[in-house]
Amino acid sequence: MSKNIPTKFSNAFRFAILTLLATSYSAPTIKAQTVTWAENIAPILYNNCTQCHIDGGIAPFSLVGYNKAKAYASSIAASTQKRTMPPWPADPKYRRYAHERILSTEEIEQISNWAKNNTPEGDISKAPKEPKPNTGTTITQPTLRLKMPNYTVNTSSDEYRCFVLPTGFTTDQFLTAIEVVPGNPKVVHHVLVFHDTSSIPAKQDQADPKPGYLSFGGTGSPTSQLIGIYVPGQEPYQFPDGLGAKLMKGGNIVLQVHYPSYVQNELDSTKVLLKTTTQTLRNMIIAPAVNHTNSLQNGPLYIPADQTKTFISKFPLNNTVTVFAVAPHMHLVGKTIKAFNVNGKDTTPIVSIPNWDFHWQRTYIMRQPLIFVKGSTIWGEGLYDNTAQNPNNPNSPPEAISAGEGTKDEMMLVYFWIAGYVPGDENKIVDFTPLKNISKVAIQQKNWVKIYPNPTQGDRVSLDSQNPCVAFTLYDTTGRAIKTGLPLYNNQLSSSSINAEGVSNGCYQLSLQFANGQHQVQTWIKQ
Repeated sequence: MSKNIPTKFSNAFRFAILTLLATSYSAPTIKAQTVTWAENIAPILYNNCTQCHIDGGIAPFSLVGYNKAKAYASSIAASTQKRTMPPWPADPKYRRYAHERILSTEEIEQISNWAKNNTPEGDISKAPKEPKPNTGTTITQPTLRLKMPNYTVNTSSDEYRCFVLPTGFTTDQFLTAIEVVPGNPKVVHHVLVFHDTSSIPAKQDQADPKPGYLSFGGTGSPTSQLIGIYVPGQEPYQFPDGLGAKLMKGGNIVLQVHYPSYVQNELDSTKVLLKTTTQTLRNMIIAPAVNHTNSLQNGPLYIPADQTKTFISKFPLNNTVTVFAVAPHMHLVGKTIKAFNVNGKDTTPIVSIPNWDFHWQRTYIMRQPLIFVKGSTIWGEGLYDNTAQNPNNPNSPPEAISAGEGTKDEMMLVYFWIAGYVPGDENKIVDFTPLKNISKVAIQQKNWVKIYPNPTQGDRVSLDSQNPCVAFTLYDTTGRAIKTGLPLYNNQLSSSSINAEGVSNGCYQLSLQFANGQHQVQTWIKQ
């Protein structure tokens, strides 16, 4: 035992280990029921995976049918155990959303057992009906149906191409539903839909000899407003009753389509269906309350070469608002992004992406709208890794990166589907489906620790952790270490506290060192 660890901690640690050893031999042995393709695995894959893993889908292979799934059994088991598939980057322990595409603990265990036990087929008559590629649309009577010009994709690297589609609206409209229909599902990775009132996208289109124009990040126009996001498997967005997104007359729809690398001679003709009304509705806007332009507390967004850096965003609310959905956005050196609302002593989680992947960004729709009151604050936190150890770094060797629209630039945004609050918004429930059990979900991070109360009013912040914390460093928003020390332990192994006396009110990064040599950084607010 390290000499740096207090005696009380040392005694508690020995007691915990002895208890663990004494109880580990008493666990009952449970004989697992045989898991078969027909009765167990096919329903899981067909409900969660074959929106992409189907003939003609975006995934590289199909999982429809026993023989196809059997061939990839080991890969399916490994990717579901790591929770890289189905792709759902949001941390389900931070917040749950509508229409989640995640597997329950039981489903993951069934897949693992099936793969380990030689993939039994079972009674094929009990298997669900095989899914077919979705060639229809959900919005059957759109106000406007816009299709991009035919475009043949030939690219050896990721391509982001914008297509400008005039609406022809002579009066202002309110968007009430939007659906993106990929023209070629196996090459359309995702689509961002913007509404723009300037001539900039059209001029960029004219300057590019091919249909549309190349543009990473956004459209290149400061007046472009995001109105929708498509990823495979995501449902069309239906605005809640009485709400819509205002579309100005004479504007254009701009589709930014992401085509993945190594696509050759594939034709695409993606379209978007819009349902609108001339009736005046409550205006729902999609706005980046968390942003790198005017809400950063330690900006500008600049990450020197060979460094990691965390940025903090603060957006005070001058009115009570209703939040219906969120969509985080970073580029290639982004590692984690989080948003939460603080109202006095209460903190409401909004979204957390603990392992950011630019290729799997999406809209997260609230099961029930969130109400944030006037005077509360939306906080954002983004971590960036501009080192050679980051495999997604666009520069080798690393170069300094700052904010911008380009491939090698960076962003820190969380878009909010947001409207001014009216009584009854909290009752606009979107998804009544029972939540899946994720009790054993382990998000890929080194340690789990809870700091509370957070925000803190006072000089003492408490810690509960899976691994004992042995040292801490407190950093301000400029990255300056302002306090270091040892936690104060009580008689419980996992519980300790930190003396924050003399620390001014504000937002900080609390770096915690654990007994096993690992560390973790969390945002802490003192009020």
